[in-house]
Amino acid sequence: MDRSSHLGWHSRGYLPHLDAANEIQAITFRLADSIPAEVIDSWKRELAGNEKAGCASNQILRNRIAKFEDSGHGRCVLAIPEFAEILQGALMHFDGERYRLLEWCIMPNHVHVLIHCLPGYSLPKLVASWKNYSARFINAHLGESGSLWAPDYYDRYIRDQDHFENARIYIRMNPVKAGLCKTPEEWPWSSAALRA
Repeated sequence: MDRSSHLGWHSRGYLPHLDAANEIQAITFRLADSIPAEVIDSWKRELAGNEKAGCASNQILRNRIAKFEDSGHGRCVLAIPEFAEILQGALMHFDGERYRLLEWCIMPNHVHVLIHCLPGYSLPKLVASWKNYSARFINAHLGESGSLWAPDYYDRYIRDQDHFENARIYIRMNPVKAGLCKTPEEWPWSSAALRA
């Protein structure tokens, strides 16, 4: 595939994002019902009016979202083993072909993935393929239609080895931090369990 399919540095309307070959990215995407839009909108309004937050407001917002996700809001359909297994299969399906899957953790209402992007496969299209495949399966089994996933995703370009290790630890420890298990290896829908 042609390397020009990558977007490079770009904006999706807020922070800059990097879509490039041979880069490592930490990605989080969540179910549509995991955080009500009005909750996020109220946080944004609060932070916009808080001069003390200043440049840190985006980080404060990300921290609030992460804490809210980990508290298990929404229907948490990814807690259903069959659905988590389908999504895990989707993540692993093109491992080594379109990306290298380095770490992952499927939480009840959101997903963390650490990948090394390979040439020719844009990050937005990779995330869309995971979401589309799993949404078709899950919606069919629930007898529903409509948006399963929140429309966007959060991505973070990994800057250096320390950042890489911190991202790996965060992903591995997320189910422990959320009180779902005592050790990362106990959480069945993760690289920690699969590679234990």
